[in-house]
Amino acid sequence: MDPLRLVGTWDFRREIEHADGAAYTAAGEAVFSPEEDGRVRWAEHGTLRWAGGSTPVSRTLFLVRDGSGNSGGNKPAAGPGTVWHVTFEDGRDFHPWTAGAVEHLCGRDLYEGGLAVPAVRTPEWELTWHVTGPEKDYVLHTRYTPR
Repeated sequence: MDPLRLVGTWDFRREIEHADGAAYTAAGEAVFSPEEDGRVRWAEHGTLRWAGGSTPVSRTLFLVRDGSGNSGGNKPAAGPGTVWHVTFEDGRDFHPWTAGAVEHLCGRDLYEGGLAVPAVRTPEWELTWHVTGPEKDYVLHTRYTPR
């Protein structure tokens, strides 16, 4: 699950289905690029669409490696003990980069998700979140395909 295998440009398609029946799609480009400090920048730009219109969207996350198993650290060596974490652009921790289920508490809303990234670069990989809580109730599914 080494995210360095994702370096490059990918197309993404995201489907968002709210519990109240509202549906959205987003499509665009995701670029994974190595940074000098050892992180991988994950930048997405695209268009969010719904029945009543559309708007441009973008976000930047980082994949940060830490050989000690903690989310901190600075440029540890990659290897079998390397742990990767997804952080927000401002450095806040989001979730571990790992196969299987992950969780993230955002205020009182819970993001429960799963990451399906093959061991080698293949035609696609996926990320799914089921978000529940007092403010949110939706399922978000994103499929990434290489350019």
